[in-house]
Amino acid sequence: VSHGFPGGEGVQVALTSEARVREAGAVPATIGIVDGALRVGLTEPDLKRFASAGDAARKAGARDLAACLVQGALGATTVGGTLAVCRLAGIRFMATGGTGGVHRGFATVPDVSADLPQIARTQALVVSSGVKSILDVAATTELLETLGVPVLGWRTRTLPMFYSAHGGPPVSAVVTGAAEAARLTAAHWLLNGPSGVLLTRPPDPALDIEPILAEAVDQVRDQGIRGQAVTPAVLELVHELSGGRSIEVNRQLIADNAGLAAEVAVAYAGQD
Repeated sequence: VSHGFPGGEGVQVALTSEARVREAGAVPATIGIVDGALRVGLTEPDLKRFASAGDAARKAGARDLAACLVQGALGATTVGGTLAVCRLAGIRFMATGGTGGVHRGFATVPDVSADLPQIARTQALVVSSGVKSILDVAATTELLETLGVPVLGWRTRTLPMFYSAHGGPPVSAVVTGAAEAARLTAAHWLLNGPSGVLLTRPPDPALDIEPILAEAVDQVRDQGIRGQAVTPAVLELVHELSGGRSIEVNRQLIADNAGLAAEVAVAYAGQD
């Protein structure tokens, strides 16, 4: 809502996603930190505040939650930060656009998103359109395997590439329905305890912009941007270089992922 879309557009994406969750019969609970308080279920005024704040809102991973709380900050939680709150609140189903992972050029600058260990240690199903394709997707997939996180494909045999529907490594299993995904998730939790599952849904429509992504990553690296600032900077440049096409795909895939997460949550709740 704060860092993913320009000009405050994130608030409409959030409201549309919440509507999709309700349509599927589940309850949305968008998470953030507002004036030193954890909010599990942001109001529309809260969402508008996050959208208007933009980069002024702190990007809050799991390590940043305590500082945001104590210092009374406005904290826009990352996937990892959101999952840390999900553990406290007992929420087991989460939707996002794309997860973080191993950054390109890892051999030179060893940068790995804190999203991955949070997924591994949280008893939650995370629905996304794969790993953000600005990252090293193959290396991220290998690390998820090491961490014991199943990477499921929603009616696809290969990992979606965020903007692109295909082109990633093979997934660990294919699921074709919400009930099957719910049963598989329940079995994983029974066998592995508090461990995450990643369900990846191809974006529809998709957008093949690998040359643009590579150019954006190179430009951001040349500017000396590091750490948590990399992803927002690259996404902003991709939006610019794609003439806004990436924004449309991003907006749609987030809402679709929210709807799918809700469907699986409802199926899980209805199991005998």
